Amino acid sequence: MLRTPTGGAESGTATAGDRLVSIGTVLNQLRDEFPEVTISKIRFLEAEGLVEPRRTASGYRKFSPQDVERLAQILRMQRDHYLPLKVIREHLDALARGEQVSLPAPGRRRDPLEGSWEQDAVVEPSTVSRIGRAELIAAAEVTETELAEWESYGLIAEAEGGGYDAEAVIVARLVAGLGRFGLEPRHLRAVKAAADREAGLIEQVVAPLRRHRNPQTRAHAEATAKELAAQSVRLHAALVQTALGVRLQ
Repeated sequence: MLRTPTGGAESGTATAGDRLVSIGTVLNQLRDEFPEVTISKIRFLEAEGLVEPRRTASGYRKFSPQDVERLAQILRMQRDHYLPLKVIREHLDALARGEQVSLPAPGRRRDPLEGSWEQDAVVEPSTVSRIGRAELIAAAEVTETELAEWESYGLIAEAEGGGYDAEAVIVARLVAGLGRFGLEPRHLRAVKAAADREAGLIEQVVAPLRRHRNPQTRAHAEATAKELAAQSVRLHAALVQTALGVRLQ
């Protein structure tokens, strides 16, 4: 017996009146809002217990409208708030109990050439400023083996004091995405080295400001570091476009 979306018992056989759809149909329904979603992603969320589709007598997955909406909620929390799956599950359980849920401010994705600091997500420090290893693996949808390999090449590292910063999820997803094009971690060492050199240049500029006694001057150092980082990202993007002779959209 399998649980229905309302928590009751339901036989594995779906009927026409249930308005149940296949995983392929679910994919088509979600792709308008989430163009990067895949069947593998939906199966992964099922494996993590975040959605429980019914099964036909032949074992095929069948999703109800409630299942599709739940998937959309999960994908929005990941895309807009960058929440790890553990936190998403807690929020969904709270919503199911009729409780109010407070989400972090939505993140923003900007073109690096727009001139502002690109930030994939804004998160609440009290909830997800640091996440554990298992949460990182789940949020980035990677394996322990992949993470260990990336750490061995210095692409990802634990933060001082333990745990991983939210940016580690972004890095893991980007490294995994590049891997689908055949770029291995060893190929990305040059990218990491270049990023470290850029960070070193920025640090040289702001270090005297950070050592200043005046709190306002120290605050100005952080603002300056962000602005310099934004300019560095813009320069990097422009140089890559120039080298390739293309325009990034």
